[in-house]
Amino acid sequence: MLAAVITLLLFALLAIGAPVGFAMAIAGSVGLLATGGTEVLYGVLATAPASALQSYELITVPMFILMAEFMVISGITDDLFRTARTWVGRAPGGLAIATAFAGAGFGALSGSSTASAATLSATTVPAMLEQGYEPKLATGVVAISGTLAMLIPPSIALVLFGIIADVNIGDLLIGGVLPGLLVTATIVLTVLVLIAIDPRRAPPGRSYSWHDKLVSLRTTGPALALLLAVTGSIYLGVATPTEASALGALGALVITLLSGRASADALVRALVRCAGVTCMILMIILGAKIFGFFFALTRVTQDLVTFVGALEVSRWSILAIILAIYFALGFFMDQIAILVLTVPVALPLIEALGFDPVWFGVIVVVLAEVGLVTPPLGLNVFVVAKYTERPVGEIFAGVAPHVGAHLVAVALLVVFPQIVLWLPMTMSR
Repeated sequence: MLAAVITLLLFALLAIGAPVGFAMAIAGSVGLLATGGTEVLYGVLATAPASALQSYELITVPMFILMAEFMVISGITDDLFRTARTWVGRAPGGLAIATAFAGAGFGALSGSSTASAATLSATTVPAMLEQGYEPKLATGVVAISGTLAMLIPPSIALVLFGIIADVNIGDLLIGGVLPGLLVTATIVLTVLVLIAIDPRRAPPGRSYSWHDKLVSLRTTGPALALLLAVTGSIYLGVATPTEASALGALGALVITLLSGRASADALVRALVRCAGVTCMILMIILGAKIFGFFFALTRVTQDLVTFVGALEVSRWSILAIILAIYFALGFFMDQIAILVLTVPVALPLIEALGFDPVWFGVIVVVLAEVGLVTPPLGLNVFVVAKYTERPVGEIFAGVAPHVGAHLVAVALLVVFPQIVLWLPMTMSR
């Protein structure tokens, strides 16, 4: 009963707009006080910061965020979109397909979904509207393409899952590669189906010569090389994810300086934004640690595992319920908050049922992508609306077909776990 009351307190704090990290810390502290008194509360508050934030792998978070900030300054999204448009512009809906590829490319260089959605909005939506694309199609594909940054390495969401769940981060990042390609293909196929249903949604594209295609690679070559260096060094065992993140931040800084778009003020703003986002994430982790101590004292997780183990239903039915809960939570909660709040509870269940934690982590992140474009939160939709000045309802309508397609992709990942697990199994250790 007490656990239910404290959980309701947490959701009440979130409902009135309290920052996620502070909401979990406050609710957890109240629960600890009610469970063990002031001695237990003071003991947890004295040790939680060190135990929650001493992990060496946490260095990966600010490094990947800094990499994203530098790549935004470099204007690489414009170059990625122009290159993709040159290569696929002739296909039906070529600009929309180019947007999906640009989103995948920028996601592989940044790991930030909101940054990806913002930069894609400023670059690709005007180009599509100028060519006569249906606004719903144009804004919808931008909103959903921005979410690819959550999945394709370097993914901050997968790094956080690894830290929270104590799962190998390198396995998670490499495990996100093939699902990232699958989701990108899903976006492209959805665009093609929408245009096949109503060709008026997008005008015919123009073709480019092979000379134009090869020349377009000059501007994106350094960025693609950086992508291969970061992901390849992890896959080949040359560097740990933490070392690869530092390599990525340094490489992004070099690319930004060589682009000629970096000023001292821009670099300082990037550092300040990186510090702000990092502090927010660390506070969420700390709050989750305090809340987790309360759950441990009340044995919520252990009792839940015992209860589920006694159910006479298949493990697949239980998995379906867990994934449905994640899907529903995405409507109302921030994706990082969902991870830090639910993974300590859900993962023991998943492991007790015999499922692989790396596979589960990737699936949870794909579902978190859906939460970025579903109402009422739909953060990426509001980012696109802000930068394009298009109605929010129009963007939600445009992204709705992609939500259904994403759920099909999740089903494929559930039925064929090797899509996630094959690359990690072939990694050099």
